[in-house]
Amino acid sequence: MSDANIELGDIHWLMDILQNIDVGLVVLDRQYDIQLWNGFMESHSGLSPQVARGENLFSLFPEIPQDWFTKKAEPVFELKTRTFTIWEQRPYLFRFKNYRPITGRASVMYQNTSIIPLQSIDRQVNHICLIVYDVTDIAVSRADAETALQSLTERNRTDLLTGLLNRPYWLQEATREYARCQRSVHPSTLVLFEIDDFRQINVLHGHPAGDHLLKTLADGLLQTLRRTDQVCRYDGETFAALLVDTDEEEAGVFAQRIHELSSVVNQSGLPAGVSCTLSLGIARFQQDFSDSAAWIQAAETALMQARQEGGNRICIHQP
Repeated sequence: MSDANIELGDIHWLMDILQNIDVGLVVLDRQYDIQLWNGFMESHSGLSPQVARGENLFSLFPEIPQDWFTKKAEPVFELKTRTFTIWEQRPYLFRFKNYRPITGRASVMYQNTSIIPLQSIDRQVNHICLIVYDVTDIAVSRADAETALQSLTERNRTDLLTGLLNRPYWLQEATREYARCQRSVHPSTLVLFEIDDFRQINVLHGHPAGDHLLKTLADGLLQTLRRTDQVCRYDGETFAALLVDTDEEEAGVFAQRIHELSSVVNQSGLPAGVSCTLSLGIARFQQDFSDSAAWIQAAETALMQARQEGGNRICIHQP
């Protein structure tokens, strides 16, 4: 067999590989007109190489931002160095539908794209090649991992029964707010409140009735909170609220809303014989608090005073 026949066979094999390789191959000239369009691109775009060849990339795919793409491509022509785009920065170059059954949750094909210079015999770069990789599996897996991590994070800081913050996470937030208050002129306030005679409710009506009461109260709280309010289930029937940039007067308004919430809870279909009243203690941040625990202790002291005075009332810590 002659060398010419071997070279012709090599070219035939090469073209066969280009058409059947499982990545997209596109060659563009200096005007961004398409010179090569392989089988991968045809199967995902519905455009045959005969139709695509000679067409301008931006005319054929107007969803590609011309300014953005040319800023990526021009250095490849001028500096003869490759560049790339990744799906984390831009999900895709070509808006192709995703047909993979395993990653069917994604409506589009996520893509990484390499842009490489093609040097001619005189070492000039008049063409560039786009290599388009389908990375939908990776993108979907990453999204699943991030969702799982977020769910785990939420679970680690949330009380399962009430949906409010749990005590460990809230204590961390209170510690951070204590440190911030030491540097700030804006006051913040803690409010501790609890359901009166809750243990008696559990004894007379059972723990399911007590759980229902806690969940009903928490649902009412979630509907009345401001975006900056941080409320947790502090301990059993006790709740704690961290009110950022809130003085005693504003905290009193908040406490009054919580106190009035008991009447709403009582009308929400609680088991017969079960009623809810609340006792609340308020403590504004003071510079002489040694740490966040002292601040919380002040709110607990005010709550204890409300309890000792018969419950169903609001008491404010007096420094």
